Amino acid sequence: MKLKRALVLLTFNEIEALEKLFDKIPRNAADEFFAVDGGSQDGTVEYLESKDVKVLGQPRRGRGCAFSVALDVTDAEVLCYYSPDGNEDPADITKLFEKLEAGGYDLVVASRMMKGAHNEEDEQAIPLRKWVNQAFTLMANLVWNRGPYVTDTINGFRAVRADSLRRCECRVDGFVIEYLMSIRMMKLGLRIGEIPTYESPRLGGQSTAHSWPTGVEFTKQFLKEVLMGRQVT
Repeated sequence: MKLKRALVLLTFNEIEALEKLFDKIPRNAADEFFAVDGGSQDGTVEYLESKDVKVLGQPRRGRGCAFSVALDVTDAEVLCYYSPDGNEDPADITKLFEKLEAGGYDLVVASRMMKGAHNEEDEQAIPLRKWVNQAFTLMANLVWNRGPYVTDTINGFRAVRADSLRRCECRVDGFVIEYLMSIRMMKLGLRIGEIPTYESPRLGGQSTAHSWPTGVEFTKQFLKEVLMGRQVT
């Protein structure tokens, strides 16, 4: 039986890229399509509303808060989170839904690290951000994973079963949400799958995930999860 799907756009001042990408988003791949906006001031909200897209606000800033808003308002059984900034290929949205449903997974991540994938730093001589991401991913796999190695625990482009995400109790506001979700899926012994994706440069706007504070946030969360053992609350 086909599951009810929700496609969630995560936006914050994305108008420059959104205008170039919107028509490529496979809206018909989902039963429900809406956006969660973090307080855009560049016309993003107005643009989406002109396209008849429902836009929800956030009570607090942060990517994790947006994940929770989407989870709380939908009755869909599967959610796909997509950021229309140019990094993420909209053609992979359908692939994420299909992989999750066909394979019986709880979470499917669009991996930038597995064979056949592309990370936007691959052409750089010193891909520092990629290496740091791989280090955090290795740490999570070594401590908690009992299944196949997950190559990209951090990428936010992913599809997830709503009930499984609720079990994870991932109530954080910041950029650590995806890493936390991956860790807790591992702790609970839930099934994680991946598809290779091609990460492109941003088409506009500036990333708000600054490397140093984001890395500190990830480290703190990792240590907290270590102290909690295999518990999730």
